[in-house]
Amino acid sequence: MFLPDKVTGLFLVGLGAASMYGGSLLPPVPGQQVGPNVFPMVVGGGLILCGALISLGVGSALEKEAEADLAAHSDQQEVKAGTPLVDAFKTLLPPLLLLTYVMIGDRLGFVVCAFGIVLSVSLAMGARLKLALPLALIAPVIVHLIFLKLLRVPLPPGILPMPW
Repeated sequence: MFLPDKVTGLFLVGLGAASMYGGSLLPPVPGQQVGPNVFPMVVGGGLILCGALISLGVGSALEKEAEADLAAHSDQQEVKAGTPLVDAFKTLLPPLLLLTYVMIGDRLGFVVCAFGIVLSVSLAMGARLKLALPLALIAPVIVHLIFLKLLRVPLPPGILPMPW
């Protein structure tokens, strides 16, 4: 399935606007200059900027040049696309995993759910197990530390609470 850059760019602009609107509804934390509204506002602004650049076609000429250069210097055959069912599964996997996290995240905990999400998405996107497994072991712990220590946002401990 091919979507034009204008469509995907405008979708990102809409998603960024929704993120900024949702962030603006969050109440400030008394005594702190940076509250819970800052993160969705920054992400929303970035999405709006990137979506606008994509929909305007900024950088598409560079992509075409790079693809032509790669094709001219490549001896390898082009990788064949998977079946439409496999491609649809790969497309729907991240949102399905996020919905699963919403449903079972409190019981299993962030680290266990994030391990499963990182591992399954990595493998579905073609990563080898010897790369996907260390990434799935390390990334959730680092993200948990960032949320807990820097952002002061507790994540659900579940069945495997972190020692800090």
